[in-house]
Amino acid sequence: MPVEIKKGVSGTTLSLTPLIDVVFLLLIFFLVATRFEQEERDMDVNLPQASAAEPTIFPGKEIFVTVTPGGEIYVEGQQYSATSLETKLKSLYEDNPGKQRVTIRADEESRTAHLVTVMNACNRASIRDYTIATE
Repeated sequence: MPVEIKKGVSGTTLSLTPLIDVVFLLLIFFLVATRFEQEERDMDVNLPQASAAEPTIFPGKEIFVTVTPGGEIYVEGQQYSATSLETKLKSLYEDNPGKQRVTIRADEESRTAHLVTVMNACNRASIRDYTIATE
């Protein structure tokens, strides 16, 4: 007499628990990673308008230099004077030679002299690839 073997239902269902865990971990990773990216752009400055502004794509490391209306200069959230800015830009250029890019975010109410000071510091640090951010 043959023995009849019945297959259980639990062997045919797919467990979604590991998949949900991985999705939540990826979600947390991307939320944290985008927060670090936004810190440089969080400083409250009013950028001037440009009618022919285009987004740029660059494969190297980009540094944001922010100039406030009062003339204070910030890099990576820290305030720098004109001489210490040049030293900071030189060290950044040495870490990423030839590929270092600087985006200057000068407030539209700031004086042109402060913008020229930052551009001069970039030139002295051998950084030729710098742009001025607009909206």
